[in-house]
Amino acid sequence: MDTIRVVVCGDEGVGKSSLITSLVKEKFVPNIQHVIPPMNIPRDFSDSRYSVNSTILVDTSASNISSLQYEIRQSNVIWLVYSDHYTYERISLYWIPLFRSLGVNLPIIICNNKSDIDTSTESSTALNEEFIPLLKDFKEVEACIRCSAKENYNVNQAFYLCQRAVTHPLSPLYDYKDGCLKPLAVSALNRIFYLCDRDQDGYLSDDEFLLLQQKCFHKSIDITELQTIKNTLNGIIPGSASEKGITSQGFLLLNKFYVESGRHETIWGILRAFYYTDSLSIDDKVLYPKIDIPQHSSVELSPIGYKFLVDLFILFDKDNDGGLNDHELERLFYPTPGIPKSWKDNNFPRSVVCNEQGYVTLQGWLAQWSMTTFLDYKTTSAYLGYFGFETKTSNSKNTYSTSSALYITKPRKFKKRNGKVYRAAVNDRTVFNCFIVGASGCGKSSLLESFLGRPFSNAHSPTIQQNIAVNNVELIGGKQCYLIMEELGEVEHAILDNKEKLDSCDVLCFAYDSSDPESFQHLIEIKQMHNYLDNIPSVFVALKADLDRQQQRSDFLPEPYTKSLHLSPPLHISSNWLPSMNELMSHLVAAATNPRFATPGLDPEPTEPEPLLNSFTIGCGAIGLMAVASAWYLHGYLLGGRR
Repeated sequence: MDTIRVVVCGDEGVGKSSLITSLVKEKFVPNIQHVIPPMNIPRDFSDSRYSVNSTILVDTSASNISSLQYEIRQSNVIWLVYSDHYTYERISLYWIPLFRSLGVNLPIIICNNKSDIDTSTESSTALNEEFIPLLKDFKEVEACIRCSAKENYNVNQAFYLCQRAVTHPLSPLYDYKDGCLKPLAVSALNRIFYLCDRDQDGYLSDDEFLLLQQKCFHKSIDITELQTIKNTLNGIIPGSASEKGITSQGFLLLNKFYVESGRHETIWGILRAFYYTDSLSIDDKVLYPKIDIPQHSSVELSPIGYKFLVDLFILFDKDNDGGLNDHELERLFYPTPGIPKSWKDNNFPRSVVCNEQGYVTLQGWLAQWSMTTFLDYKTTSAYLGYFGFETKTSNSKNTYSTSSALYITKPRKFKKRNGKVYRAAVNDRTVFNCFIVGASGCGKSSLLESFLGRPFSNAHSPTIQQNIAVNNVELIGGKQCYLIMEELGEVEHAILDNKEKLDSCDVLCFAYDSSDPESFQHLIEIKQMHNYLDNIPSVFVALKADLDRQQQRSDFLPEPYTKSLHLSPPLHISSNWLPSMNELMSHLVAAATNPRFATPGLDPEPTEPEPLLNSFTIGCGAIGLMAVASAWYLHGYLLGGRR
């Protein structure tokens, strides 16, 4: 923080102006003016632990209510001063209700000034007992301290408490009334423990603790000091530390000790190293870094992002069965708000490849994240932040940079031929999405199930909501890509009317049931109702090809219709024929990467007509004619000679 503004409040005569003057002059100054002007305290005067460029101290008068209220609203912290029993009572009866009525939520440092009047032990004990009810009853109160402007006693310490209340606030961390860490603080510290427990054995080993120390404070501690910490924890709660390391309970106990001993800076050093804000939420700049996405570009995972997610999968596949079961998924998503809502909406893990037990495999895990990044990269970015993704910057400091786990593709270009605009080919993308359009019961759901390697089922239930599946597709040459296939369900017409949705679609799969004579007419009607579909690369598919083919009773037959659109004839596919499925997926990806050959109504590029005669043919012909003429002449000459 660059500047902290401290407003000094209290009843008349408690010594507010004297405290400010004593702080600045470092000695007591008698006979000062009633209200001194704002004082700017430079950085050099501040405690080196608090990164503050300057601190402004604002004196106030209790009788000037309008000015007092204005200054309170402009400030970051309240320095509330009292000096006797009457002004002490006024804290709870007048001052704190006043602050609350203004709607401000500022930390309060309560200062008992003029403590030099009675320095007896009994008086000190009584004053300390005065502080306890204030700390317990008012959550705004950060700290209480005894001071003397006349003796310059604890004046600097009170000033530092004001700074610390802003830079390292206590109220989000600790509940004095209950004497324990607050729930949000516990949640944050448990997440930090989880991220630092790199082998996920439930302990912070010595090495893991030292790495945490280095990350948070850029310095290490020796083994003897670490052993002292572990012994102290075991003295409070036996078993909270052992040869294996410090447990999560011991880690919370250690941080509770930091708070109760006034070492707010230590616990905030840990929290801020993991990018927690004063409200104990993770900084939005970490979860949602600003990323400029050019129009017609898409977002994919970078190799760094894929590696991180692979390592995460391997770490939590504790039984090494190649799949994440429910318990393993729960542990994996522990430092996050849970499995993303979009995954639940898409019926994860049914949307990806699973093993025989129904657990998501590594192939399915990477496919799911590829789809999430393509459809909503902000969700991927946020969850990478929750998972603790980190990269090294050029200056070798660990910093969150979730954007380095993402790759932004080049903007797709557009071309024009014979007045029709079409999408140009792309070569740097590996994730594509496909909308499946077709009449109810034509086999779209079975197509998705087969795409994920699941056996065919005769059971049929109409698709109400959107159904989605994603899997990797291997192209000729070994290149791998991911294809997202979406069955639109009852919102089919709404999506096909949405230009923005269609622009994000790479290829349309028009599917019909080759064994149902009424099935193809649905596609013709869809095309007639939604003219914009002619701008999207399209592939026509005849499903259920293992059944008897029926003549389609439609305005146009499939083959002539696709030919009129300058498209390839329908592919005949069966969910039971694996080679045909592979052919379809490759065909869909080819149409997405090179739309020129799959855009409806786009005339094929004219080819150069082959000339009837070329120079070689003409030359050979001339030589042949000359040879024939010579032979004829010679033949005539010889005959003449004989005569």
